[in-house]
Amino acid sequence: MSNLISDLINNLIFIFERMDWLSVVDILLVTLFFFSILRLLRDTQALVLLRGIILLIVLMGFLTSLEVLPAFSWLMRTTLPALLFAIPVIFAPEIRRALERLGRAGTILNGNRASRSASSGNQGTISAIVSAATSLSERKHGALITLQRLDNLQAYVQSGVLMNSRVTPELLLQVFYPNTPLHDGAVIISGTKLVAAACVMPLSASGVLSESPDRQMGLRHRAALGISEVSDAIAIVVSEETGGISVVHGGRMIRRLDAERLENILQTLYPPYPSQKWITGFLARFLPDHREEE
Repeated sequence: MSNLISDLINNLIFIFERMDWLSVVDILLVTLFFFSILRLLRDTQALVLLRGIILLIVLMGFLTSLEVLPAFSWLMRTTLPALLFAIPVIFAPEIRRALERLGRAGTILNGNRASRSASSGNQGTISAIVSAATSLSERKHGALITLQRLDNLQAYVQSGVLMNSRVTPELLLQVFYPNTPLHDGAVIISGTKLVAAACVMPLSASGVLSESPDRQMGLRHRAALGISEVSDAIAIVVSEETGGISVVHGGRMIRRLDAERLENILQTLYPPYPSQKWITGFLARFLPDHREEE
């Protein structure tokens, strides 16, 4: 045992003696790469699978190094390439979402410029949404309002009824009045315009709602999570059962909001990345840190 530790220490000394600044940069780049991958997969089922695969690879590498188990070592060396080949298949949805998120980061700079000119106009839209959501909450009328940011939601707009109307509290209340033709589905708002109503949103398959102790969240909440997982849109949900107001963004849900908190959140998130430098906006999109609040 003492010989093993001594050899390990000697190997580490051998490595550090031959390191230069390029080696340090090389190590930092590799560390940054793996850190970014782990951040992109954070709070997803893929991270749990990734941990299991890393543990399995480490264990297999250790066992294959044992010369006393030649048959088992051969088996591990044979199956390891197949395991590495299976990783893209297992992580296909997560890899696609990560690449989409990385692609969206490229539009941060242009979106940041547009947000400065749209801030004053969007303030009226935010006020109308807050007023409508508060009234819908008091009446327990279910609603799903989607705010388009940098990502184009045209595919979902086409699934609904085109309106292209100025956003007002009265219009939103009328759209979500029970048993009217447009009350099912979501409205999509872009800038100061209500673009379409009765739009079909993708349902989330992340399992976030199934893990919640509150079982009063249905299709509207799943649709809000779904659209936030495939785009950078913001979704406001009013529960038909409880009247509770929730905001969903980046796959995270902030629940039980009052009018003041709802307005503060929307002023922060809509328009996209207000009062941020482009590098800060890039990091906010590439390394999101939104957490669910109860």
